[in-house]
Amino acid sequence: MRIYTFRSIIEPDENNTFHGYVPSLPGCHTCGKTLQETKKNLKEAIKCHVQGLLIDKEPIPQEEDSFELVQTFTEKELVCNC
Repeated sequence: MRIYTFRSIIEPDENNTFHGYVPSLPGCHTCGKTLQETKKNLKEAIKCHVQGLLIDKEPIPQEEDSFELVQTFTEKELVCNC
């Protein structure tokens, strides 16, 4: 049995709700009123998206070689000395 892993990102939005998406699956987006609801909705969105790829005989993207990096800057580092 093959295992598929998808990096998912959930961010708060301007309506005090959450937006979730999967970078490797273009168009795979969802939202929710809570973080938990968004996680649940995102799992369903991924399943539907991948099922559509399988029906269309399209390859399922994998993120085997990707990594995630979060960079932190001080305010001083971001000041432009132009």
